[in-house]
Amino acid sequence: MTVWTNGAPRPGQRAELTRVVEAADIELFTRLSGDRNPLHYDEKAAAASRFGEIIVQGGITTAILNAVVAERLPGPGSVFLNVNWNFLAPVRPGDEITGAVEVVEVRLDKPVTKLRTTVIRQDGTLVLDGTAVCYTTALE
Repeated sequence: MTVWTNGAPRPGQRAELTRVVEAADIELFTRLSGDRNPLHYDEKAAAASRFGEIIVQGGITTAILNAVVAERLPGPGSVFLNVNWNFLAPVRPGDEITGAVEVVEVRLDKPVTKLRTTVIRQDGTLVLDGTAVCYTTALE
């Protein structure tokens, strides 16, 4: 018996969203999270780091995946149950990032989907790679 109300996603299905990360996103994320790491604010500290300049918080980078999951695939009513993300390169203010998900596995007995997740910068650099498991509740 299947519990998917609008048809289960299928392995191989993909969805993505693209956005430009703004310097103001750092301020907004700091207000939300309290993350005041100098690498996000202090140009001198950031320049002395391995990154060489200001980078955005990882939560800003991953937020695009929240949007893809909630808006596109699996879609409205979906939430993360588990994520396993590797941060491979920094994202800086002004970067355009594309978050993408691909369905890897679908449970037919529960509305649970396993996804491959990636975030890529405008220059083609893979900045995040990993997996996520999502639960999708029926919305009425």
